[in-house]
Amino acid sequence: MNLSYAQIRARVDAAAQAAGHPVRLLAVSKTKAAAAVRELAAMGQLAFGENYVQEATPKQRELTDLGLEWHLIGPLQSNKCRDAALHFDWLQSLDREKLVEPLNRFRPDAMPALNVLIQVNIDGEASKSGCAPDAIPLLARAIARAPRLRLRGLMAIPEPNPDPVHRRNAFDRMHRLFDALQNAHPAIDTLSMGMSDDFESAIAAGATMVRIGTALFGARARVP
Repeated sequence: MNLSYAQIRARVDAAAQAAGHPVRLLAVSKTKAAAAVRELAAMGQLAFGENYVQEATPKQRELTDLGLEWHLIGPLQSNKCRDAALHFDWLQSLDREKLVEPLNRFRPDAMPALNVLIQVNIDGEASKSGCAPDAIPLLARAIARAPRLRLRGLMAIPEPNPDPVHRRNAFDRMHRLFDALQNAHPAIDTLSMGMSDDFESAIAAGATMVRIGTALFGARARVP
């Protein structure tokens, strides 16, 4: 699947209008060259998602002139907290409390607070990152207490099930968790879920941000 940016943008906007709430498009540029990011930025896309700090930082240096917004969406290792805090605007994959203190410590005072989403392992997959749903409140409180971090909401990658009903159920469960978190933290505003093959269903279930890579850039290059 490789659709034009205009096609994807139109579909996201139509789904958002039908759902009755605004939706942000995050272009997932992992494994893609800086030139591909620059090309998409020229069309108006300014927010990009990367899986790995070490892959993202050379692109960021090359594209500094564009003023892009960078999201770390892959699992974060403890030894990468400093780089994540220094080089990203958003962290979408915080899933354990021990990462909160180093992220807060390494985030420079001169930069805006790091926007943070809690990644939830909504289908309980053993091979997938993310906290259990019942761990959200404690983790959210820890983030909210950190002055250099800003709690923004939740993120999930549901199990890749061919049954769209299964995935819609996961999206609905995430929306209920988001509503519960918003009751405790009224300022949160972001529910990041939905990718190239299911973003319209995610938006219908309440997603306010969708992460689209394949439909924009084509299939991922293999990483050695």
